[in-house]
Amino acid sequence: MKKDFDNQLNHWIEKEKAASKLSGIVVDLWYNKSIELVLFRKKLYDKGIELILGNHALARKIIKKELTVHDTLQLAEAIAKLDIAHTKIDLGRLGSEWLDAKVKGEKDINSFVTNQLADLIGKNDHDRQGCDVVLYGFGRIGRIAARILIEKTGKGQQLLLKGIVIRGELDKAQISKRAELLKTDSTFGPFRGTVEEDIENQCLIINGQKVQLISAGKASEIDYTAYGINDAILIDNTGSSRDREGLGEHLKAKGIAKVLLTAPGKEGIPNIVYGINHDEFEIDQEEILSAASCTTNAIVPPLKIIDDFFGIEYGHIETVHSYTNDQNLLDNYHNKYRRGRAAPLNLVITETGAGKAVAKALPKLAGKLTGNAVRIPTPNGSLAILNLILKKRANKEEVNEVIKHHSLFGRLIEQVEFSENQELVSSDIIRNTHACIIDGAATIVSENRKNIILYVWYDNEWGYTEQVIRFAKYIAGVERLNYY
Repeated sequence: MKKDFDNQLNHWIEKEKAASKLSGIVVDLWYNKSIELVLFRKKLYDKGIELILGNHALARKIIKKELTVHDTLQLAEAIAKLDIAHTKIDLGRLGSEWLDAKVKGEKDINSFVTNQLADLIGKNDHDRQGCDVVLYGFGRIGRIAARILIEKTGKGQQLLLKGIVIRGELDKAQISKRAELLKTDSTFGPFRGTVEEDIENQCLIINGQKVQLISAGKASEIDYTAYGINDAILIDNTGSSRDREGLGEHLKAKGIAKVLLTAPGKEGIPNIVYGINHDEFEIDQEEILSAASCTTNAIVPPLKIIDDFFGIEYGHIETVHSYTNDQNLLDNYHNKYRRGRAAPLNLVITETGAGKAVAKALPKLAGKLTGNAVRIPTPNGSLAILNLILKKRANKEEVNEVIKHHSLFGRLIEQVEFSENQELVSSDIIRNTHACIIDGAATIVSENRKNIILYVWYDNEWGYTEQVIRFAKYIAGVERLNYY
């Protein structure tokens, strides 16, 4: 009995040692070569040993193969020997391919990795420059964007957070309050880094990076170049202007090249769901762009998958959405019906433009979808229920398998996660980086196999902001290559 216990403990210790070595290589590649290693989209950078091992257990469930941490460690060691371009590499995919290759008689892991990553070797641009970013507004989305941008700085060859525009005078109290709001968050927990206040220079020093705070005056009159900010992408997360005239004021300011709105745009402004229609526009020719809404980003990917494979006759979208800042904590006046009632105490029926917004990204579905929303007493974590009538009959297994495949392969792997967890609840998807998480266990298909109901979870704050940042990288032309 004791021998069995000792053997199991020693086996686990060896896995922890391997995970520790893997973590060291992940960090080294990230900072020295701008190479990010993930495991089926799960981050390995800045993760503890236990979480790394937990992600391996999840990977084995996904591919139905025994992918060990010793396997991924060997793969990472082989990658570290190569001169590879700035790349995001999924060790899950590479590991699955390695296991298949071993079955066929492959023995040399270094040769295998070299062959698999041949298209990436020798393409490293060591002089690549990052793109400056300004956050216009520092509310919920602004602060999350700041966290993500700082976390993903790496070698500084992608997006560089240089400035934050806020309302009010930049006195000590204002700067300190903004710093504290960045440091702590009731939903997402503390910021895993350092935030220092430079009152004299009106800056925040975030993980050693100087970020200039700028008082919001007239948008067109701000001189960003005076702060060393040039050809920047300005991410307007205030929602105060959504038309070309209002957002165009940003372009009159010195140092701003592009404007990205974190809300649905009006007056023909391209509404982009990254991963779906981002390559349907001449981005170089567009100065003002919209990242659409959190709900649109959540529902469009699964709608596209289902429509491509089964066809959609028509459907209804019901959004069960966490309450937002525009609602009242207690009953009070609001310019929209019902939203004036106390958000933490009520389910509140309200309208959503999600049905119409879908058509901007997927014109094929124009006029085929209705939509409504219910605001609920949770601070974050939302659910979209897609009730769809199909053109082609399908059973539950077929529907789930198609979605699962797209969550693992193809262009939507960063947007779609597929879950078979039968205990999944809203708090489980907080800080999930995907635009949506499909609850496969909850999928319903009618007896005639024409009517399906999909349950689509999404972190309406963090998941959406990740989409905004992905799109911003595309606009800036600083996206890395990938091996997914």
